[in-house]
Amino acid sequence: MADIQSIKNRFNIIGNSPALNYALDTAVQVAATDLTVLIVGESGVGKEAFSQIIHALSTRKHNPFIAVNCGAIPEGTIDSELFGHEKGSFTGAVDSRKGYFETVNGGTIFLDEIGELPLGTQARLLRVLESGEFIRVGSSKVQKTDVRVIAATNRELLEFAHKGRFREDLYYRLSTVPIRVPALRDRKEDIQLLFRKFVVDFSERYKTTAVQLDNAARELLTNYPFPGNIRELKNLAEQVSVLSQASVISFDELRKFLPEKNFSRLPVLASQQNNAGGEFANEREILYKLFFDMKKDVTELKKMFLEILQNPSLAGNAANYTKESLMQDFPILANQDGQQNVVHQPQFIQPYQPTNSQPVILNNDTSIHHHEEVEESLNIVDKEKELIIKALKKHKGKRKDASANLGISERTLYRKLKEYDIENI
Repeated sequence: MADIQSIKNRFNIIGNSPALNYALDTAVQVAATDLTVLIVGESGVGKEAFSQIIHALSTRKHNPFIAVNCGAIPEGTIDSELFGHEKGSFTGAVDSRKGYFETVNGGTIFLDEIGELPLGTQARLLRVLESGEFIRVGSSKVQKTDVRVIAATNRELLEFAHKGRFREDLYYRLSTVPIRVPALRDRKEDIQLLFRKFVVDFSERYKTTAVQLDNAARELLTNYPFPGNIRELKNLAEQVSVLSQASVISFDELRKFLPEKNFSRLPVLASQQNNAGGEFANEREILYKLFFDMKKDVTELKKMFLEILQNPSLAGNAANYTKESLMQDFPILANQDGQQNVVHQPQFIQPYQPTNSQPVILNNDTSIHHHEEVEESLNIVDKEKELIIKALKKHKGKRKDASANLGISERTLYRKLKEYDIENI
């Protein structure tokens, strides 16, 4: 069995994180078999490199290898691309054509973004995996093929299957051996190594001096979430190598090359200095912190008013609250500049002052014997989905206006709509 380090050197893979080593070890072990492999990972983590490793270490290494991006082929032609077609089978089919499963017979086919396949094509693919048989479009003749299938996806196919958008039987047939490639934010120890490798490569290409990062910049780079993973890190290294005037990059200089929207889509809750150390690594942590503080403050307010209702004499003490004491007890009322948003002193319940001309009648039945606190949902995904739906309704389904209102790009909004399965509103 090939050594993991030699595999890294051969295929130019950089990193030593346990998750990456485990994925590579699984790929090496399964390569010698003909088992179908499903590679799972976010966009930009290097799933195609794993397919090449599996093919290069298999007994099919001298036979053809082809990579097909299923999401890049139109739905109307993907059956023809994969399985071929006969002359006259559809408009524009002036000649017969072999498909990939026919031309790569004996080799390996890598189906990237397998979750984008139409349901009809999924049924055809399942037949190939089960029996090695396929039929050209417009033909009735059954043909045989011996092709190893390696599939990859950046989606959770089992969730797609539960929603009826992916065949469950095909999912279990593809995932005979699943390999999960870790996201770059889950292998932070490798970020510095990768960045250094990229800047050295670009310095040689552009005949410049390789840039370096100071301590603060390295900390920022390590804590940045990198939603685009290795592809985004490589682009960042190229930008810094070409556009930076300094040989040592500072925190502020590096920050200019990083999209602000990937730090947070909400207003800053604290001063820039307080957040420079990377207290919040991404927008989910900021949202969680915001909702946690809001829940805590609402709970405190509930308790305070409940005590006032049960013991009216406490209302007099409540009226002595000042802006400063409120801000100390409820810090969520401060804006991003640390200034108080409280303009007027809140009007608390004043103790009842009876007069001689009006008797006071107390009804014991009005006392509160039981109360129940209803926990609100703090699920970040639910909140984000709710905000997106509200924005779309507010702007009558106009994505451009809704994305501007949410503080995100239209492309990001489109991705979120697909991720949360939100239909057009």
